[in-house]
Amino acid sequence: MESAMQFMLLFSRQGKLRLQKWYVPLSDKERKKISRDLVQTILARKPKCAASWSGGTSRLFTRGIYASLYFCCAVEDQDNELITLEIIHRYVELLDKYFGSVCELDIIFNFEKAYFILDEFLLGGEAQETSKKNVLKAIEQADLLQEEAEAPRSVLEEIGLT
Repeated sequence: MESAMQFMLLFSRQGKLRLQKWYVPLSDKERKKISRDLVQTILARKPKCAASWSGGTSRLFTRGIYASLYFCCAVEDQDNELITLEIIHRYVELLDKYFGSVCELDIIFNFEKAYFILDEFLLGGEAQETSKKNVLKAIEQADLLQEEAEAPRSVLEEIGLT
């Protein structure tokens, strides 16, 4: 899957931004303006409107409502829109597999895990791993490492005497 994504935004029906990942350098002021304008535009659209439209030198895609969230991203004008929609869909599938039917609360209370899953899947705005199984395996291994690091250890174990 070759598609250089500029950003991905997840936001609620109420317009609350739940996740944002930027792959192009922009100032905070520009990011906030783009986010605010996109959220207002998308929420004002009718549900049956097209999932993609042009915006300057890039195209914007929104993928309906998954888990009570809108998934929106921007890609270069020449990029394949089907690949972009597949990337959004694959990310939703990964979230579903990890959280077991993902919902907005999963993203709110486990946002660091949602970012981690996105980072395992996309690197620099391009899909680095297309296999759901491999991405989920990497996430599972990271979870095991985190659990081991957080497990209580005795003082003797800390200094290497056991």
